Amino acid sequence: MNDQRYDKEPRRDILCIDMKSFYASIECVERHLPPLDTMLVVMSNAENTGGLVLASSPAAKERLGISNVTRKFDVPNHSDLLIVPPRMALYIKKNMEIAEIIRRFAADEDFYCYSVDEFFIDITESYHLFGKTVYDVAKLIKETILSETQLYCTIGIGDNPLLAKVALDIEAKHNLDFIATWRYEDVPETLWKISPMTDMWGIGQRTAKTLHKMGITSVYELAKTEQSRMKERLGMLGEQLWAHAWGVDRSRLSERYNPIEKSYNNSQVLMEDYTNREDIEVVIREMADQVAARLRKHHCQTECIHLFVGFAQEDPDGQRHFSRQMKIPMTNQSLELANYCLILFHKHWRGQTLRHLGLSYSKLVYHTDIQLDLFHEPEEQLGNQRLDSLVDTIRQRYGYTALLHANSLLPGGTAVARSSLVGGHAGGLEGLQ
Repeated sequence: MNDQRYDKEPRRDILCIDMKSFYASIECVERHLPPLDTMLVVMSNAENTGGLVLASSPAAKERLGISNVTRKFDVPNHSDLLIVPPRMALYIKKNMEIAEIIRRFAADEDFYCYSVDEFFIDITESYHLFGKTVYDVAKLIKETILSETQLYCTIGIGDNPLLAKVALDIEAKHNLDFIATWRYEDVPETLWKISPMTDMWGIGQRTAKTLHKMGITSVYELAKTEQSRMKERLGMLGEQLWAHAWGVDRSRLSERYNPIEKSYNNSQVLMEDYTNREDIEVVIREMADQVAARLRKHHCQTECIHLFVGFAQEDPDGQRHFSRQMKIPMTNQSLELANYCLILFHKHWRGQTLRHLGLSYSKLVYHTDIQLDLFHEPEEQLGNQRLDSLVDTIRQRYGYTALLHANSLLPGGTAVARSSLVGGHAGGLEGLQ
């Protein structure tokens, strides 16, 4: 592909639509304030030192330098700045409203909701029904969303999802009309000039560091590197990075990908530093129980657990976290899984102060047969299974807090406070509610 014959590449008319400062803009509209001119931030847990900015309005970003994930103690004290709590139910409702607007312009299979505030749509076969050009339709979609929701969006147009996405990320937000178009022919003047390299979609800090070790410091240099060298050093990822540097992405929105391997997980940033072992154990047990309920809801069991523990600061060895996994006998029982997670924790924790916990269950087996072990009485194992099922039924009908483990009422517990999160946002409770 060194001569890059784009005439052999599929050309589609793809739009990538991003809602501008989505959460913050919604809160502005709800207060009858202009979203682009009002200084507002959406902050979780603003009542304590663990407050975290989830979204900031364009004006707050520009005038005060507030970005997402800014901590409460870094937010400037300004009389014109509004600080409001998140309302996930409202944001999800608005997401659905906007999705319905966008879906008017193409068949359902050509629409894809990428995230709560970002959407892809393929209008190759339908744009002529709404305008003379693809740009006309993009402008119409933007104006329709604004008219019906009072929310602004930016739109990237490209020959494929990749070009549409990078056009959105790099250029659209800076254009007066909030729309940018990147085609194959524009690659040398657009894609190859992205700087720094990490601004390119799909290239994070770790990938950039790997590429730097190979002597590649720009998207242009990546494109000019031999494909065989990229494959030799990085395998399939290297080939994909090389293709992306040429603006090539052969994926189709209408062709859904179903991953072979799946896992269920839960993670949370703790609202304060945790140093007491008993408090940490409470949170791990809660998370293990929550994810186990998701396994049972989807009629599967796990054979592998993974535990991530993030520290509040570097430990004496210069580490910021540890991440370990362990193969286990097939199960979906809450008590067993909690005990396995604690085994991993006790084996590797050296008393560091914690701020982040996460766990996942993988190697899933989709059947409901119970695998009895030789170390416990069959009646005990069957009883635990029936108890888990009963607890799941009660919680699904009456809510998570209808039935609690006593340790969740201890000072270190977080499950009760997190149970009100909508759909388990950032907490993984969707299997329970």
